[in-house]
Amino acid sequence: MYSRCWRYALFPSFFTYFSWLSLVAMLFVENNVSCCAYSTGETSFEVKTEADSNDVTKHSLQSHDDKPRPYVCTVCEKRFTTKYGLNEHRERHTGEKLYSCSQCEKRFAHKSCLGSHMNVHTGKYSCTECGRCCQSSGMLSQHSRIHSGVKPFECNDCGKRFTQAGGLVAHRRIHSGEKPYNCHVCYRAFRVSSSLHKHMRVHTGDKPYKCHMCNKAFTESGNLNIHIRVHTGDKPYKCHICDNAFTESGQLNSHMRVHTGDKPYKCSVCIKSFSHSSHLLLHKRRIHSHRKPHQCPYCGMQFKTNDNLKRHVSTHTGAKPYLCRHCSERFRRLDELKRHLLKSHNEGTWLMCQICQKKFSHRGNLKDHLLRHKGVKPFACNECPERFCTAFELKSHQIAHSDYKQFCCGLCGKHFKRKGYVIKHFKRCSDYL
Repeated sequence: MYSRCWRYALFPSFFTYFSWLSLVAMLFVENNVSCCAYSTGETSFEVKTEADSNDVTKHSLQSHDDKPRPYVCTVCEKRFTTKYGLNEHRERHTGEKLYSCSQCEKRFAHKSCLGSHMNVHTGKYSCTECGRCCQSSGMLSQHSRIHSGVKPFECNDCGKRFTQAGGLVAHRRIHSGEKPYNCHVCYRAFRVSSSLHKHMRVHTGDKPYKCHMCNKAFTESGNLNIHIRVHTGDKPYKCHICDNAFTESGQLNSHMRVHTGDKPYKCSVCIKSFSHSSHLLLHKRRIHSHRKPHQCPYCGMQFKTNDNLKRHVSTHTGAKPYLCRHCSERFRRLDELKRHLLKSHNEGTWLMCQICQKKFSHRGNLKDHLLRHKGVKPFACNECPERFCTAFELKSHQIAHSDYKQFCCGLCGKHFKRKGYVIKHFKRCSDYL
């Protein structure tokens, strides 16, 4: 287990400095070999060099976490070895931050936290590679691994490596399923304490990170940093293929699928795939689900999505929010306006099928049309073996299996399954009057 082991006799003066400790643990990396040094509190000082970084993590968890912890927090039941540690912890629950930074007005609950924070402004612990200022020498040492690429801590289960022991400890809980941090309000559990701390803001409504330009507040500093780019126009994430730039890394990852054609989100019911998880959820709700949670306040008709409800409500209100800037004609839907601009004012670009040269104003219509050339029918009926090219065709077909008649004649009260049927019936019915 240990590659080398030394035992040194300590000088009396040197030992006096350490005698107040029963156990001192120091983890560091030397020539890519993890070491653990500790004082036994007697007459010797021992250094053990461990080749396996996981043994260091295991040792730090088992050997240094068996101290008696008689002081218990009455709010979250976390235990502490000293009364001072408990009192310091209690201030987290009160949310009181008495200590303010004179440089950036950031506030802290503890004086020690303010002292560490001031090191960022003074540049005491500055990275020689990128100039980033850290709060302590330990944080600087951890940060330097980003540049060196050293990841000494490896997971035994999946082989994933980490720059910090804490990252490995938190990662191991994914495999074990352990969630030791519990919310005392809703009893939701978390793997790391920072996640619980962020979650508590859901209950308290605390949004400590405010934009200095528009005063909009956020629960997390990362969300504030992203928001500030709205004001600055900064788009640090650039596509190396088409030079498009984005404010968030997630937006760039989604954009790259345009070039790669990758569609990792697959429908479990039919064979259709999507490039975004939100598109898959919308597809399942529209095509495969029978739930219609959105109800029209005018006629009671129900819809699967809020967008469909909004379009329907405009038939009652007569609202036409989309205005043509050329002829002042108004439209209920945006796609109707785009089609009008193409046909009447030659504004925009027609989308042409390369096989039969048919023109389309909407990209979705072209995609549906190309499926007919390929003979692909991704939409399957749950009731029979029939398959269809488009979701609309499937929806129209499924009415045949249903007994629900949602269309009613306003003259005689007779109900019909399809809109076309009630229109034909209404003409005949009105002739008899």
